[in-house]
Amino acid sequence: MRALITRAGADTPVLTDVEPAPLGPADLRIRVSAAAVNPIDVFLATERGRAVFGLRGGTGLGSDLTGTVIEAGAQVDGFAVGDRVAALDRDPAARSRAHAESIVVAAADAARVPVGLDPLAAASIPLNALAARQGLDLLGPPEGRSLLVTGAAGAVGGFAVALAARSGWRVTGLARVGDVDFVSNAGAEQVVNELPGPAYDVVLDAAALQNDAIPAVRDGGVYVGYPGQSAEAVRRIQIKSVVTQPDGAALGELLQLAADGLLQLRMAGTVSLADAAVAYAKVASGGQRGRWLLVP
Repeated sequence: MRALITRAGADTPVLTDVEPAPLGPADLRIRVSAAAVNPIDVFLATERGRAVFGLRGGTGLGSDLTGTVIEAGAQVDGFAVGDRVAALDRDPAARSRAHAESIVVAAADAARVPVGLDPLAAASIPLNALAARQGLDLLGPPEGRSLLVTGAAGAVGGFAVALAARSGWRVTGLARVGDVDFVSNAGAEQVVNELPGPAYDVVLDAAALQNDAIPAVRDGGVYVGYPGQSAEAVRRIQIKSVVTQPDGAALGELLQLAADGLLQLRMAGTVSLADAAVAYAKVASGGQRGRWLLVP
């Protein structure tokens, strides 16, 4: 089986042959249809990324994917061979991961792709939409509270705006001028292009502005960031961090929202595994208004 791996001596992904992972009794083996390239993949493909995560030898790349079930463990209930599914893999030490021809994941981490949802575009959902949802889950009830989402047109931020607006938050999105329509369509009441002073009860920092975003939080408010971010607790502001976890049930709900047109999906393009370096370079360069997908 072909898979992209990260290994010492290379700062770009390496395509190689690996042995397929064994199938556990509660697992699914999935033939990958598409897998998104995220900034974390680009980071893990470098010497610095491997050092931060303590990776040794060759390890796989890729977190979120769509594909078709080709084998199910003896204890799996609810999935069958031939089902079209999406899933999130969060094991950076695995020998092969989503950027491969097939993958083994826990059935609990997978969800069916609804009818009507493009199975390729759906590969952009698991990691970023779950990150947005799990960040919002930290905030408590929205009634009477205001929320600023930084990077509101980005991979996590765009989903956060839509999910927050649907949950009843008064959402403001921080985004570039060219993304105002996208952020407004996602559900933001306002779109700003610069960080204001202390005006919001909560800031969800999808753009990783960190201490630069703290001034936008009111005294005693909440700042929510993601792994690798750090922000200074001042003015009684609570600092919370999201560590995105697989959740098949939540993923199923997010996929259905996308199928219903309530989550906007933006694709930058697709490339083959053999040409993965192209997509990795595009993501590394930043400024992308959509996800690059790898298609085995």
